Amino acid sequence: MKSIYILPLLFTLWLMPMQAQTLRMGAERMEKLLPLLEGKRVALTVNQTSVIGPQRVHLLDTLLSLKVDVRKIFTPEHGFRGKADAGETVKNGKDTKSGLPILSLYGKNKKPTTAQLADIDVVVFDIQDVGARFYTYISTMHYLMEACAENQKTLIVTDRPNPCDYVDGPIREASKKSFVGMHPIPVLHGCTVGELARMINGEGWLESRRKCPLTVVPIQGWKHGQAYSLPVKPSPNLPNDQAIALYASLCPFEGTSVSVGRGTYMPFQIYGSPHMKGETFHFKPQALEGFDKNPMYKNQDCYGQDLREVEAPQGISLKYVIESYQRYRQAGKADLFFSRASWFDLLMGTSSVRQQIIAGEDEATIRAGWQDKLDAYRKMRTQYLLY
Repeated sequence: MKSIYILPLLFTLWLMPMQAQTLRMGAERMEKLLPLLEGKRVALTVNQTSVIGPQRVHLLDTLLSLKVDVRKIFTPEHGFRGKADAGETVKNGKDTKSGLPILSLYGKNKKPTTAQLADIDVVVFDIQDVGARFYTYISTMHYLMEACAENQKTLIVTDRPNPCDYVDGPIREASKKSFVGMHPIPVLHGCTVGELARMINGEGWLESRRKCPLTVVPIQGWKHGQAYSLPVKPSPNLPNDQAIALYASLCPFEGTSVSVGRGTYMPFQIYGSPHMKGETFHFKPQALEGFDKNPMYKNQDCYGQDLREVEAPQGISLKYVIESYQRYRQAGKADLFFSRASWFDLLMGTSSVRQQIIAGEDEATIRAGWQDKLDAYRKMRTQYLLY
């Protein structure tokens, strides 16, 4: 009788690794990618997330081993190896392993120049996004698309899943366009980078409504709504799934006097400030290599909330910002809260959220104000979905 139960179990154990193997990043689908690169002079836009296979081999190393003619590397915020702090200027350099030039697209030059594209035919974009409008890798992709459109170069996006796959938050207003808000999309856009590239082209969002010559190498074995855990942290202060899930809800704190835990090993999983001493949880930011070398409130005690074990919101939550503002107000320090009000507005894509929080409106009322535009975005988005 035992064999009746053992055989199905053995079959299940045999099947599990096969099912896991069905998920393939666009960059892993060499049968699709290599024909697009054959005989081409190639530039890669990559960082530490651009790894493939269970051994996490970098795409650059893989393509060079396959004799692809890679000429140069473009790199976004945080640099080629993903170690630069948020906002830190990324400088040009050279990859010590391959000797290839590394050209920064974060700093003075956010868009490749005509000279930088002159000796290449194709740009491959392979970077893991986290699904938030203000996560700047998609802004780098936008400028790449503009440069490719202007110089008639092909952009190939090797797609990866969206680990925070929701559509939620206010739509960015035209007056709030910036590098943390390039497109009139919600805070959580619900697209992969490949789908978003198709949207940028289709909606005419490039300069002069140009069209970028675009090819997307799609993911195999993933569809919207399926969870995806990142094998490599996408930036210094998003170290795990919980931080990524909370990122859209906590990032607006960057426009306030509240720390999101930079300078700790728990960034975007905790928050607090010296002005919230009534809270029982406390932390002290330090200079941490690989996280943040000069965090807000360095060496000062901060009091706030520990969200490491909470159930993350399925979308964006304003709860944490609203409650923190109310704590400041109760302490008679409301004027200290929005210490960088214009930055808060750029992150949210509108000034109305900040104004409503100050007016004491609750989250349901604030959310109702962006719902109609969000519904219109959802409808538009369906044209560009691949999964």
